[in-house]
Amino acid sequence: MVGMSLLLVVLALVIALAGACLWWWARRMAKATGLPAGRVVYSDTADWRAPPGPLRSERFGLVGKPDYLVARGDTLIPVEVKPARRARQPYESDVLQLAAYCLLVEVTTGRPPPAGLIVYAGQQWEIPYTDSLRTTLLTTLDAIRAGRRANDVPRSHTIPARCQACGFRAGCGQALEGSRLKVKG
Repeated sequence: MVGMSLLLVVLALVIALAGACLWWWARRMAKATGLPAGRVVYSDTADWRAPPGPLRSERFGLVGKPDYLVARGDTLIPVEVKPARRARQPYESDVLQLAAYCLLVEVTTGRPPPAGLIVYAGQQWEIPYTDSLRTTLLTTLDAIRAGRRANDVPRSHTIPARCQACGFRAGCGQALEGSRLKVKG
């Protein structure tokens, strides 16, 4: 009888230790993802089930699939993850991409999120979804639409490597010297 009691105590300790290890591992994995506290209700990452589809706004002509949407009560927080990117601050393009997801959440739920989250390798930034950011996004969307209608759009950078990687480089007419194409003219 004593042997059986001792076996049950050891078994209980093993189960408790295994539970503590699983809890520690789960906390570590949650921290590594950079996701905020809340319930993941949408994911467009390869390690998750397929999302129900992109978020859409006919009014703004915008479609997008955030990496994650995390629910905090009735509020959805969009999360954009760039796992290989490292920088001192988030890129402006990533902030605008996140703002687009915030706008899509606002349109589809009727409630603007207070902020969104950008996650780089080992870093994260909570970006407040302000009226100013929303206005910047809408102005940028208008500029993109105007650029699509234009016959020619001037390049907006001075980085040869960026020109080298551009899919429009051959027909650009403004390729930089270091990108192996010469500026036509």
